[in-house]
Amino acid sequence: MLVEVRDLKLSIGPVPILQGVQLGMDAGDIYGLLGPNGAGKSTTLSVLTGLRRAGSGAVSVLGLDPATQAQALRRRVGVLSEDSGFYGWMKARDYLRFMSSLYGLDLAMQQIEAQLERVGLSGASDHPVGAFSRGMKQRLGLARALLHKPELLVLDEPTNGLDPRGRREIHDLLIDLSQHHGVGILLCTHLLDDVDRLCNRIGILAEGRSVVEGSLADLLATRTGAGRYRLRLRGDRPLSAALPEGVALIASEGEWMHVALPAKADPGQVWAALLAAGWDLVEIHNESGGLEEFYLDLTHKELTS
Repeated sequence: MLVEVRDLKLSIGPVPILQGVQLGMDAGDIYGLLGPNGAGKSTTLSVLTGLRRAGSGAVSVLGLDPATQAQALRRRVGVLSEDSGFYGWMKARDYLRFMSSLYGLDLAMQQIEAQLERVGLSGASDHPVGAFSRGMKQRLGLARALLHKPELLVLDEPTNGLDPRGRREIHDLLIDLSQHHGVGILLCTHLLDDVDRLCNRIGILAEGRSVVEGSLADLLATRTGAGRYRLRLRGDRPLSAALPEGVALIASEGEWMHVALPAKADPGQVWAALLAAGWDLVEIHNESGGLEEFYLDLTHKELTS
């Protein structure tokens, strides 16, 4: 396997951070690593890239042990962290030329320009990086990660700051790298739309442990049970008291509430009960069967168990 992690555990001082992470991906896979804030995603990535040592468990990346072979690993892995550091006074093309020299590469300016064009920055090669928007810096960070033609890309929130067209362009680039060049891509993100479009495998973490791991299509195909709805409500009393028995409040975002209904529940009766309890139903959206429902249900159950 390109990446294989079994029962990864890690503590920082007396605090357990990772408590049993599983992860497996092959060349050409696009793997989505998901989980709430604090679930252990970034720590897992730091172990895989050799920045932290695992406490216990087995970790193999490209057949190497990141803890003891980090230098060799970095020559074969491209990394885009969430907060990539740049030299703001450098022009984009000079920055990539400098970074390529750190890999021992002597790239011609034509190759540098081609790399910038690849990520949608061909018109900005002569601009100082300090004047770049967040989305432009994300593009530059991806160009940097691709300089040495890595076998594995580790990307932390790669589409942050990009507009819809920019996200689509980066999606298309990642799909091309995966399907036509066999590059494995490990994607850490909160954007489930990105995962839905890009990933063929996922792993979901909660409180430092793997909740589920495997083929995205297979996991969603086994999805049964509750239907999930997003409701826009107006009222001034506790919603939990108005919900019929068996209906669970999953999450709330201002006027929006996410509820899960049992498999045989009649949604009309649930809405009638809410109206009778004094709630105004402004909007109702059925979200059953998708990745968002799957993710929220799993992480909610783990965090409340």
